[in-house]
Amino acid sequence: MESEIMDDLRFPIGRFEWTEDIIRDQRLRWIKDIESAPAQLRAAVEGLTEQQLNEPYRPGGWTVRQVVHHLADSHMNSLIRFKLALTEDQPTIKPYDEAAWAELTDSKDAPIALSLTLLDQLHTRWGALLRSVSDEQWQRSFVHPDSGVVRLDVNLGTYSWHGRHHIAHITRLRDRMGW
Repeated sequence: MESEIMDDLRFPIGRFEWTEDIIRDQRLRWIKDIESAPAQLRAAVEGLTEQQLNEPYRPGGWTVRQVVHHLADSHMNSLIRFKLALTEDQPTIKPYDEAAWAELTDSKDAPIALSLTLLDQLHTRWGALLRSVSDEQWQRSFVHPDSGVVRLDVNLGTYSWHGRHHIAHITRLRDRMGW
């Protein structure tokens, strides 16, 4: 029972899943998710105190502040991966240690406004790029040293899910805590 509760806290919207046939309408829904994520994140953290920002979203999890900064770090990396895959033949990307990044001072202590502003601009630019990708280009891919070959359409879905996943961490914490 405790492991089910922890899984629910860790994956509040479930794990990312997709079918092999990712159609244009699905891609457009995922692009809209990416474009709307910054506003949804702002709404999720609106009015939180410094103490609340420093509260972990689950036992042993990151604080709300770390989650906000993680989204900026992760989504910057994703935009770069998209651009590499669109301009190079199946490039091998450099992964990063997200847990170690979350422990750096800028993730643990910096005001969330820095990452919220960054995400506003990043997602606007990312959305413009995503909307320009042709049907054929969605089949391009990059190599992740740990995950193997990753198609751009699958990566799009992953990041649609990723934003919603972390925003749900914050909104579910607010619900549980009555904030």
